Amino acid sequence: MLFILDTMDNPDETPISASTFFGFMGVSMALVLANLGAGYGTFKAGAGIAAIGIWKPEIIMKSLIPVVMAGILGIYGMIVAVLLSQKVGNPSGYTYKNGFAHMASGLCCGCSCIAAGFAIGIVGDVGVRGNAQQERLFVGLILILIFAEALALYGLIVSLILSQS
Repeated sequence: MLFILDTMDNPDETPISASTFFGFMGVSMALVLANLGAGYGTFKAGAGIAAIGIWKPEIIMKSLIPVVMAGILGIYGMIVAVLLSQKVGNPSGYTYKNGFAHMASGLCCGCSCIAAGFAIGIVGDVGVRGNAQQERLFVGLILILIFAEALALYGLIVSLILSQS
């Protein structure tokens, strides 16, 4: 496949390279997978908030913290996607090393955000339901959510380092 892509020509005489394909796959994976994690976290935590809002509406605003933290995951993916898209350049100067590094960067950020989104969603759902029954669970819930968000932050940091190579 790489040979076929490397030997193709566009009608406007611009060479096509598989290395740019991998670079743009990194861009798309960062954004799509991070938004997948953010969407799942928002969905799962939002279901818990809707369930407790019926019988304890006074704690809804305090229970929105997991939804906000899940939304931040999408921002991480957008940051990496924008940075990578600016680095994917002319096929003649963009090597396979660059393409593979940028794909690894996008996957690192995206997969970390999926893991964090699952953790935030499940902990957020169970945590807000438990917090509605016992107010002393709130501090523990926030600490667990912070550690779940740290998973995505680690992926963002490594992704930014990979994108520099």
